Amino acid sequence: MSIESIAGQERVKRILQNSLRTDKVSHAYIFTGQHGTGRRQMALAFAQALYCKVLPDDACGECLDCRKVEHGNHPDLHWVKPDGASIKIEQIRELQKQFAYRAGVSGLKMYVLENADTMTVQAANSLLKFLEEPTSRVVAILITDNGQALLPTIRSRAQWVPFAPLSRVLMIETLQAEGHPSFLIQPAVRLAAGTEAARELIQGNGFAEIRNLVIQLARESLTRLPTSMLTAQQKLAKSELTDQLPLFMDMLILWLKDMVRLSLGDHNELVFTDQTEWMGGQALSYDMKHWVRCMEQAIELQKRLRFHANPQLVLEKMLMHLKGV
Repeated sequence: MSIESIAGQERVKRILQNSLRTDKVSHAYIFTGQHGTGRRQMALAFAQALYCKVLPDDACGECLDCRKVEHGNHPDLHWVKPDGASIKIEQIRELQKQFAYRAGVSGLKMYVLENADTMTVQAANSLLKFLEEPTSRVVAILITDNGQALLPTIRSRAQWVPFAPLSRVLMIETLQAEGHPSFLIQPAVRLAAGTEAARELIQGNGFAEIRNLVIQLARESLTRLPTSMLTAQQKLAKSELTDQLPLFMDMLILWLKDMVRLSLGDHNELVFTDQTEWMGGQALSYDMKHWVRCMEQAIELQKRLRFHANPQLVLEKMLMHLKGV
């Protein structure tokens, strides 16, 4: 893997490669952005580039150091993940102990903290001391969904590197090249900020099934409302839908956006492209305002789910709203 081989994030690439070319690598970076935007891949590629003996501003991927980083056995690179729900002070202390030893030939030690915003207060304070008083040449990368959740004192001592959501066109091209079905790619790229996250959705348990259920319940609610209520009860009784209900609501909102477009006669940017024949007919059976109200209702019910509203009542209310009851 190399920095250049990672799709998108051109600004991030320029920042990191320029620091390598000018030998002005910061002692600490905060890689902040949504899950799936390539932060972890970039951290790995940057580590390879720092240790690479062949290229001045990227990783060759072939030399011994590049291969060691890629396989996770480079002695001077330490990767820390949360222990359970958080990164604990014991993990930071262990890191400090490892950094008390001399680095190898490169003279550089490096550590990456995944989900850095999960650090306990004690761990964060311990890390701060480490950032302020490194015992040798050290580069740190803190990966986080929310850089603002880190202590202000940590933020002020690290270079901020924001990762933007990837271009939808780029994500679609990549996922199509990998052979994923188009009917799953379309919703995934709208629900994810990057190719990695979209791929996880597509390959995750139940993604295709949830899409099918959105189609089934939407269709039944518009034509046979009592049947849709029964289907919803049966699916919720099996409990797996209860866990997947937030994803169901996300997917339903995408379906409703398609219905708004179809009611306006717009066939561009549709997500459920393989369902447009029956959807088109139903979309025109109602006023466009109906679909907009349904979308607003879905967003409101989605919020209620976050505050532990009854899943069955939420789903039944949504199905009735679709029918216009």
